[in-house]
Amino acid sequence: MFLGSGVRLSRRTGRRPAAGGLPVRSGAKAFIAVGREALLRRFMSKPTCRWGILGAANIARKNWQAIRDAGNASLVAVASRDLGRAQAFVGECQVDAPHPHQPLAIEGYEALLARPDIDAVYIPLPTGVRTEWAVRAAEAGKHVLAEKPAGCSAAEVRKIITACARNRVQYMDGVMFMHSRRLQRLRTVLDDGASVGSIRHIASQFSYAGDDDFFATVARTHGVLEPLGCLGDLGWYCIRLPLWALGEQLPLQVTGRICSATPAASGNAAVPLEFSGELFFAGGVSASFHCSFTAHNAQWAMISGSRGLLQLTDFVIPFAGSHTRFGVDQSEFELKNCQFNMREKRFQEQIEEPANNAPGSQEAALFRDFSECVLTGRIDPRWPEMTLNTQRVLDACLWSARHGSAPTALGNLASH
Repeated sequence: MFLGSGVRLSRRTGRRPAAGGLPVRSGAKAFIAVGREALLRRFMSKPTCRWGILGAANIARKNWQAIRDAGNASLVAVASRDLGRAQAFVGECQVDAPHPHQPLAIEGYEALLARPDIDAVYIPLPTGVRTEWAVRAAEAGKHVLAEKPAGCSAAEVRKIITACARNRVQYMDGVMFMHSRRLQRLRTVLDDGASVGSIRHIASQFSYAGDDDFFATVARTHGVLEPLGCLGDLGWYCIRLPLWALGEQLPLQVTGRICSATPAASGNAAVPLEFSGELFFAGGVSASFHCSFTAHNAQWAMISGSRGLLQLTDFVIPFAGSHTRFGVDQSEFELKNCQFNMREKRFQEQIEEPANNAPGSQEAALFRDFSECVLTGRIDPRWPEMTLNTQRVLDACLWSARHGSAPTALGNLASH
């Protein structure tokens, strides 16, 4: 539906049934009208997926609230190697985003995994130790939602997936945008054949300018804990987007370049601080991306097709507000004698979807969708497959970058 000034509101607002089959009325406005307390009371009598968090990382603070806002989930406990840190984490988060029952603070990851009142664990631990604890969680019978990158290599990811399959538990990575209403609408627009047409190229950049404190204290540039650097932390999203847009098609060939990195130290390879990559698919379709810990904040993506250009200015973390957005550009070139004109034809889509920290946001939807898998007992194998595909492409880009940006096929890595 068009509302003047080139603004188009989707007829499909992205409404989805909430847990238990209860309808959600008009997205964010309905959640505001109902109120968080009423929403929580509404689901108190419903079965919930019982969660534990392994580690007190900063990203876990956001997901502390996402579990509360999911509607079909409850947080039982948070574990840290240091009890004092777990207690501080729980105390601070409970003040800012209170759960109906205050989660427990537990010393030691093993103690949390041993609890029979926990169904699933969220693992925000550093990549260098994530595989060990994801496997141990699966072996303890816990469903596993882990941060990205999933591991330091595809071989590690296969270990996690194998352990989860063997123990019949769900595995999923923490890419929030995969669960957003906006992505559902993007799929409709990309598939309609008229808005974008046949996809020819996908470009993206995700960057965050770290300050001196970031490089001095944050593990993201640590050669053992986070050896993939900006490629694993930011580039993961830039790789996932084209794979999703192209229906999980894998590239035939990739290239990568480390534009800047930390110095190699203690036998560890340099950690990428800036990285650029290209993916080449069948039929001449391509994708390019840039990720950086040194460039200013950016998270844009463009999907260019034979009939139009789809544009996102915030494809990873939506800009604050009650709606998410994207644009479609179908500008037309007009040649009339001596006049060469480009006529702008641009439309914006708005979806009623809170950007963050609210029921209906993409992070709440992530935990709702995962909890639904647990509660119904329907393990969805598509999620671990998407994770492995993303890791394989990432590995190939990094291999290329460390071998003079040589083009490489995913299947060739085993021989190198």
